Amino acid sequence: MPEPGGSAIAKHSLTIAGHRTSISLESAFWDALRDIAHTRRLSLAALIGEIDAGRGTANLSSAIRVYVLTQLRALAQ
Repeated sequence: MPEPGGSAIAKHSLTIAGHRTSISLESAFWDALRDIAHTRRLSLAALIGEIDAGRGTANLSSAIRVYVLTQLRALAQ
């Protein structure tokens, strides 16, 4: 049964920069990330590739969460 507020963890596998990887995120973050990719006319893999390239030493899942939060806060202003 899904948890309230989109907090159920979902794992997705995709190719980034030529290598396969799996990313685990809460469903709400996957939904928001897909919306952002659609708005920017990017594939989900391309958007995650951009986030990956600019993340420094942060864990990729954490970098994605911060990216989504930053984008949503920018929209709210």
